[in-house]
Amino acid sequence: MEQLGCPDVSRKGCGLRSILLQVRDLGLGYDSDETILFKYCSGSCPHTRSNHDLTLNNLLLSGLLLHPPPGEVWHNAPCCRPTHHEDMAFLDNSHRWHKVEKLSAAGCSCVG
Repeated sequence: MEQLGCPDVSRKGCGLRSILLQVRDLGLGYDSDETILFKYCSGSCPHTRSNHDLTLNNLLLSGLLLHPPPGEVWHNAPCCRPTHHEDMAFLDNSHRWHKVEKLSAAGCSCVG
């Protein structure tokens, strides 16, 4: 399974990906056999060092800024993230409609 989050180690550029799955597999507690197309963002983003990145690195090397404590991570590379989302509606196994807001990605971009 592809690792989620930042940074992405895949070789494909940042973009919208999709997977067909049952609503119950979303892990949101809905009892539904319906199949939906779940869209998400994945892929690599080009890393260009900004003046901020250069300054942060210099401050860390000089000791003026302490490295983050264990368990805290600083991301200094852009991440592939959703720029906007879509709502999804489906019928559960008791024949009730549900609408889940902002469930599926509708666009992606390198952020950060």
